[in-house]
Amino acid sequence: KLQKDLEEVKVLLEKATRKRVRDALTTEKSKIETEIKNKMQQKSQRKAEHLENEKPAAVVAPITTGYTVKISNYGWDQSDKFVKIYITLTGVHQVPTENVQVHFTERSFDLLVKNLNGKSYSMIVNNLLKPISVEGSSKKVKTDTVLILCRKKAENTRWDYLTQVEKECKEKEKPSYDTETDPSEGLMNVLKKIYEDGDDDMKRTINKAWVESREKQAKGDTEF
Repeated sequence: KLQKDLEEVKVLLEKATRKRVRDALTTEKSKIETEIKNKMQQKSQRKAEHLENEKPAAVVAPITTGYTVKISNYGWDQSDKFVKIYITLTGVHQVPTENVQVHFTERSFDLLVKNLNGKSYSMIVNNLLKPISVEGSSKKVKTDTVLILCRKKAENTRWDYLTQVEKECKEKEKPSYDTETDPSEGLMNVLKKIYEDGDDDMKRTINKAWVESREKQAKGDTEF
């Protein structure tokens, strides 16, 4: 519509001869041109806004709160008063002191290190071999290392294992020897167990070995 008005004003301006009429038409022409320009700018702006709204929303990366890593590697030793557990964690000395927490009970401790390189680290040790003093136990943070100090309730006693479970597992692995019995009896018990659990082929093999062994003994050949 404005464009048509502008064209008509231009036609009239060409035909006008009186100065006053030409000045009025020229002013009107400028007003219409300015209005057209403003309309075009508004239209361009609305189009740009529309395109902006159609853009997919920016994907905001979730804030990583990290996850908890279970600590399984550690070393330990002892003195007359303390059992000392050493846990290696790179950079642990750089986190705030309150981020390294240890909770003790008479037969356990649990360690939690928060926000170390975007992760948390935890270690829980239950069923300690012997009771500890909760009040006397503590922790120390050194370069890349957490040292846990469990104060022995009974000082000057030796811990052969850190936990009761470890002790039971190790003792199960030990072969049971009876010094008052014939050493060959232990071997016989093992063979008997294999024979009972084995299939027909295994039983035939053991029978054959047994017969050959008896024959050698009968001949005085005691090689084994």
